[in-house]
Amino acid sequence: MSLQAYQQAATRAESPREMEYRLFAQVTLALIDATKIDPTEIHRRVDALDWNRRVWSALSDDCANPANRLPPPLRASIISLAHWVGRHTSAVIRRQEEIEPLIEVNRLIMQGLAPNAAAAAA
Repeated sequence: MSLQAYQQAATRAESPREMEYRLFAQVTLALIDATKIDPTEIHRRVDALDWNRRVWSALSDDCANPANRLPPPLRASIISLAHWVGRHTSAVIRRQEEIEPLIEVNRLIMQGLAPNAAAAAA
């Protein structure tokens, strides 16, 4: 089986929650890798930072949609976090802040999306 066929089969078998977890794992790993790059080489760090900002922007857009079925307080919290991620990312790019808080927020979201968290919530 080719890698592409495997990835397609895995994607079809994942729940939306599992896909979100996988996406956060991938973008967080990219951020962790970016911390290993000298902060003065921002052009090498921007890809991970921009990817993370785009993920959060998409989440914010989704939560702003009136058809979103998440509870309104949770949607508002996600939108608020997305705004913070955007501001913090800009500060990291300007070398005024560190990447680690972005990683920590993503890890907290991953904990909430983890399969054992879903079972505990049910």
